[in-house]
Amino acid sequence: MLTELEKQIVRELQKGLPLVSRPYLDIARRIGLTENELMNKINEMISNGIIRRFGAAVRHQKLGYTANAMVVWDVPEDRVETTGRQLAGFPEVTHCYQRPRRPGWPYTLFTVIHGHTREQCEQLAAAMAAKIGLTNYMLLFSTTELKKSSMQYFID
Repeated sequence: MLTELEKQIVRELQKGLPLVSRPYLDIARRIGLTENELMNKINEMISNGIIRRFGAAVRHQKLGYTANAMVVWDVPEDRVETTGRQLAGFPEVTHCYQRPRRPGWPYTLFTVIHGHTREQCEQLAAAMAAKIGLTNYMLLFSTTELKKSSMQYFID
């Protein structure tokens, strides 16, 4: 069970870091702590597994990455784990996950890549395919960027 202070910290952090030179000092002042006390509490929450990670959600199209593709891979069952780790290791892959094979749909690994052009994504997928030694894959390009939002906890 979280304390009220921990809930306050979660509420503040999930708003996003303020765009100031010392964002944690700004947050600490809002909840009545020193910056050092806040940092210690955040580190404690990370150590206890209450906070698993900090992340940024970017609107990739506004950054110029207008070609976004899900690359689906037909991977033999005995190679799924190894191949998944290889694919997830590419710095251009933002998501990598496994789905069950379905009748008429042989693809079991799904990766998401982003590029400035469709051709850039196609070249990247071809390079990935060559590296992992698979030839049966397909690129599915997105046509729209959907709104991104994170889970919000302890909302009043």
